[in-house]
Amino acid sequence: MIDPTLLIIFIPAALALNLTPGSDMLFCLGQGVKSGPYAGFAASLGIATGGLIHSVLAAFGLAALLAAYPLAFELIRWAGVAYLTWLAIEAFRNTDLAKPATHIKGVSAYTAWRNGTFVNLFNPKVAIFMLAFVPQFVDPARSSTIIQFLIFGMILNIGGTIINGLVGVFAGSIGSVLTANQKIANITRMLSASVFLGLAANLAFSRR
Repeated sequence: MIDPTLLIIFIPAALALNLTPGSDMLFCLGQGVKSGPYAGFAASLGIATGGLIHSVLAAFGLAALLAAYPLAFELIRWAGVAYLTWLAIEAFRNTDLAKPATHIKGVSAYTAWRNGTFVNLFNPKVAIFMLAFVPQFVDPARSSTIIQFLIFGMILNIGGTIINGLVGVFAGSIGSVLTANQKIANITRMLSASVFLGLAANLAFSRR
């Protein structure tokens, strides 16, 4: 079992990380503004799904592999840049937001979840973060390191899902009101696309 003292230290640290605005939070914000509160919350579940997969992979050593082989890291990073750029282009092209509010068609909750999963998976920095942060709290003498990795990863995901979900739902509620006005709807569409493009640029130009 995990030392309760470590949990007492880990949970506030994880919460502080979850509350720090980052690419995941901005993605949920963009999905919420673009497609409504259900899509915003579904995006947070997608981010959590990707995070859970990263936790499993980190537990089995993929994060260490990415750290050791820069080419693998770069391939995944640029795949993420390409995917986010594609999402931005789709948002720019989505002229449905220029129509009356009753005819607006955003992405489905499933699509928002899928996009959130891919966006998180294509960000190798999440895997490197798992390798850098979580091992500080893993004690090989107490139990299986894989189980401990998964538990800590789950704690991070639960906090992140709640916070990102609230951001997505709030943004979706605001977005549904804004899209009632066609001019504001166009601005909302451009804002959503700009968020995705900004995330792509951040992933492209930031260092490891």
